[in-house]
Amino acid sequence: MQEYIPPKLDWVREHVELYEGSGGTEGTTLLDTGMPCIIVTHTGHKTGGTRKIPLMRVEVDGNYVLIGSMGGQPQNPAWVANLRANPNVQIRDKTEVFDMRVREVTDEDERARLWAASVAAYPPYDDYQAKTERKIPVFIAEPR
Repeated sequence: MQEYIPPKLDWVREHVELYEGSGGTEGTTLLDTGMPCIIVTHTGHKTGGTRKIPLMRVEVDGNYVLIGSMGGQPQNPAWVANLRANPNVQIRDKTEVFDMRVREVTDEDERARLWAASVAAYPPYDDYQAKTERKIPVFIAEPR
């Protein structure tokens, strides 16, 4: 395992520490949304270090959907490049940890289905897409 590089943003780092430090019994909702979240452990494409990020929990057919929304900012979150370069991840969903492999969803029908499920789980995704000119990346994490 490579060196862990904590998130730069304080609230993200603190959230990951709470979630992981409690073994998945605390911090299982994102910020003040009350919406369930997961922790995605991945490898930095530049550093090779271990990275962790909390993302909204969107589960479809036993797989996890990961949305690179970054709140509708003009650029992708850094983890998108990491997943594109290194698709093997670990996902912590509360107390359970799964080894998974991600793929970016490029098929338009599959993407539309997964986007709809994601918006049903977290409606602001539609607002984020309306706010940015970029096409927000959609990934599916499937068991390895």
